[in-house]
Amino acid sequence: MAQAKASKPLSAVPASSPKPSSENTMQDHLWLIAEMTREFTASHDYKTIAQSALERITKYIGAEAASLFLLADAGDTLACSACYGPVDITGLRISAKTGVVGRAVQTREGSMVRDVSQDADFGAAVDAKTGFKTRSLLVAPLAIGQDCIGAIEIINRLDGDGLFTADDLVLLETLARAAALAINNFRLTEKIVAQERQQHELELAAEIQRDLLPQPSSRDFPIHGINIPARSVSGDFFDILTLPDGRIWFNVGDVSGKGMNAALLMAKTSSLFRCLAKSAEHPGQLLNAINSELCETNSRGMFVTMVGGLFNPATGRVVLTNAGHEPPLHFDLRTERFSAIPADGPPLGIAHGIAGPDGYPVTEIDLAGGMLYVFTDGLTEATTFGGGMLGIDGARALIRDHAEESPDLRLKSISGAVKLPGQSLRDDLTLLVVEDMTMGRASSMPPPSADSMTTDGEILRLRVPARPDRLKLIRAAVEHAARFVGANEAWTFDMTMAVDEACQNIIRHAYGGRPDAGDIVIDFIRRGDTMEVHLMDFAEPVDPSKIKSRDLSEVRPGGLGVHLIKSVCDEATFVTPPPGVGNLFKLTKRLQINIK
Repeated sequence: MAQAKASKPLSAVPASSPKPSSENTMQDHLWLIAEMTREFTASHDYKTIAQSALERITKYIGAEAASLFLLADAGDTLACSACYGPVDITGLRISAKTGVVGRAVQTREGSMVRDVSQDADFGAAVDAKTGFKTRSLLVAPLAIGQDCIGAIEIINRLDGDGLFTADDLVLLETLARAAALAINNFRLTEKIVAQERQQHELELAAEIQRDLLPQPSSRDFPIHGINIPARSVSGDFFDILTLPDGRIWFNVGDVSGKGMNAALLMAKTSSLFRCLAKSAEHPGQLLNAINSELCETNSRGMFVTMVGGLFNPATGRVVLTNAGHEPPLHFDLRTERFSAIPADGPPLGIAHGIAGPDGYPVTEIDLAGGMLYVFTDGLTEATTFGGGMLGIDGARALIRDHAEESPDLRLKSISGAVKLPGQSLRDDLTLLVVEDMTMGRASSMPPPSADSMTTDGEILRLRVPARPDRLKLIRAAVEHAARFVGANEAWTFDMTMAVDEACQNIIRHAYGGRPDAGDIVIDFIRRGDTMEVHLMDFAEPVDPSKIKSRDLSEVRPGGLGVHLIKSVCDEATFVTPPPGVGNLFKLTKRLQINIK
């Protein structure tokens, strides 16, 4: 007889009619456990499998009903996820702290109650509500290690003496463990799928946001901006819109909050600005109209701080409105002094008419050949390389230090000074600069003057992280310095190659290629008819005697960079560095001046 049972397929285990306990052998139990475990692991729909499993185990044991409860509401309640029997209680919620089922969850132990009237933990509330009569119970927890996610209960044995057996409880506990693992795996899979879907949506939102930002401006354009999200999507934004008469609208905004809601409000506000700006007379009127539109539909308690301005390149004057935003800074190049323009109105989206009957107040500024910087608190609250917060004084120092760079290079240098390698920003960072060119100052590299071609002294200093992605900025600085002293194209090309190669050596060898190892400081100094370029690092001092170029006929890597540097420069040598500097490498090259 045992051999006949061993040859039966798993599907031969009876599941459609009650089976007396006396006929339930261990072999039958193992077949049922094996088949139901296989079904648990093979399915991607635990609710359907749970329903089928409850029916199967109920009929196999010979009971009247069964139900599966899962913890909900942060573990305070148990919700019926599936059931089998004469009464459908799917969705019913009971306490996870009381009752026979709650006891199994709290203790993570199964129990057999042959007469519920004799169990003090049994509550008859569900029977009273449904009309069902519970006489006896089997309960097994859905345990995973030290955790428990719910319980399975089998109700009212129908055959024999109507009493459950110890074998019934062992079988139910075994199936409950398999079911718990399956349900947990289903949940983990659903969580991973949801996370991947959310990540895809965030990437799509980030792409849409990038499309909403203006394209990079040409170097001779008076307004430039940069936006660096702290995460994949940003609550910051800026926009630049040129009118047919040549005036230019611009804005910088910061949405309260983070994530998708902030990104959606950012997109809406940016779209409103671009649409309404075409017919607005001045920024105060424009921001007032945007505020009204946002108040019509904004129900999430979010708001937007914004600086909106209208710049006239012909006069160098800006009309500005500040709605609860960081004070923009006017940098006067003649005096190197800053003037802050504080907020005169509340943020957008708080309430209708909050700015008063005349709308948002405006301020008119004469840039007088200077620059206007508008930024979000992602700049002032950013962490510096020293570990502290940049603050407004730090922002002013960065603006002053990079004032002579071209506008696109300047914004990258300033933002690069606060974005630590390998680390995310604390907050989204947006920075915009408006430059007055009416006083002859080009926004790109200016043409050389007679004084610049003959006056000795320091021309430019640049400090950047020792990273390959900063080499482009370094090359631009060389071109800027060469243009300033009137050097011709061939000289500029040679010096750019030499400085680029020297900086690559610092990155690879002095700092070992580590992205957060330290900085490179480059000084461009005019001395008569020559230009000196000083390259300083803060790594361990090197031994110059070990740095040699090799014969070009040798077929092996290394050493060609040193050869290139010495071939294009009149002198390339290590000199004694100042205190606190690791190495100072000096390049000297006689100037070749453009002749017109």
